[in-house]
Amino acid sequence: MVDVQGTVAEGFEAVRDAFAVNFARRGDTGAALAVHRDGHPVVDLWGGVRQPLAPDLPADADPPVEPWAADTTVMLRSATKGVAAAVPHLLHQRGLLDLDAPVGTYWPEFKANGKERALVRHLLSHRAGVPLLDRPLTAAEAVDGVTGPRAVAAQAPVWAPGTAHGYHPHTYGWLLGELVRRVTGRTLGTWFAEEVAAPLVGLELWLGLPASRVPGVARVVHAPVPERAPGRGLRVRAKPEVAAAYRDPESLTRRAFGAIALSAPGAEAAPGAGVAGAMDENHPAYLAGGLAGSAGVGTARALSAFYAALIGEVDGGRRLFTPATLAQARAQESGGPDRVLMVNTRFGLGYMLHSPASPMLGEGSFGHPGRGGSLAFADPGTGVSFAYVTSGMQRSVTSDPRAQALVRALRGCLTG
Repeated sequence: MVDVQGTVAEGFEAVRDAFAVNFARRGDTGAALAVHRDGHPVVDLWGGVRQPLAPDLPADADPPVEPWAADTTVMLRSATKGVAAAVPHLLHQRGLLDLDAPVGTYWPEFKANGKERALVRHLLSHRAGVPLLDRPLTAAEAVDGVTGPRAVAAQAPVWAPGTAHGYHPHTYGWLLGELVRRVTGRTLGTWFAEEVAAPLVGLELWLGLPASRVPGVARVVHAPVPERAPGRGLRVRAKPEVAAAYRDPESLTRRAFGAIALSAPGAEAAPGAGVAGAMDENHPAYLAGGLAGSAGVGTARALSAFYAALIGEVDGGRRLFTPATLAQARAQESGGPDRVLMVNTRFGLGYMLHSPASPMLGEGSFGHPGRGGSLAFADPGTGVSFAYVTSGMQRSVTSDPRAQALVRALRGCLTG
């Protein structure tokens, strides 16, 4: 039985129980969970084990295993997108960025190949039409700060920008990252660290992992899915047409998720390739690259506090979004069939919205899941923010049974 550590406020004990059940029955190996209500922490839990990154460990060596600690951090995968989206909103809030301006106003090279009418809001709402690259990038190219933005700027759209929506798994990070760099002269990760994380004292959340924080990061690993994951929620097994899209190397789905050709964890470098040739998503250099769509690193506690600051005051009165910016962020921009995910999705500006494809607390919730398990969101109606992170990646994209069990338990605590 996993020893669950941390605290829960009175009335939230069922959330702790559900967190423990995830280890016992749903295949979790190491994870953390945090919930804030009206800016105050009411759930702060962690449990299980982690494997340190250990990038120089020989391929045939068994990785060390350590207990998950209160300050263990982990890669957030696409839950990173909701963190990154706050930056253009805050730039707009300060009068530095027009969401209705063409992207080319700030980034002239982006106008190439029929994208001159793409607007800034199209980047945030997955309507830009560039979810893929004709040539996938290596991991080293993805994080060099130059190749990704150049490639996405030169890419011809697969639909006219603004006319449809389809999830941009990897290109989202280069789109937002280069836009912010053109507007501010700083990388998105640097701007976030200086203007968001620093004022929210103690926010252990990075879009570009500092070298000093590598020792505390949990390696993401594939965790087997139990034969029958108990509880309700979305099916674990994808619909046949969705599964076929992920298998087909020519499908829009497969090509979008394959925009970065990552090595498998532990893969050996090709002759003459050097360390970068073996770079996978657990490599410190990859996590340091500031990929704003998929490679943020943080704790559940920090991620929940971040969302709490979007909807209200935390940390002695600090609030990030004005009411107008909050309304802007979660107003639906895209809805219906998603050309990449092959299900109906709903997006605001940079945030997924509560829907059957990505259930959150309720109709007003907004946030972002991460492929494989993580989930973070805020619910203004209840004043609640939620963050679940895990190192045990399962085969989920927008809805993970472990996260959904926690959300159901939280909902019951609020309404019971």
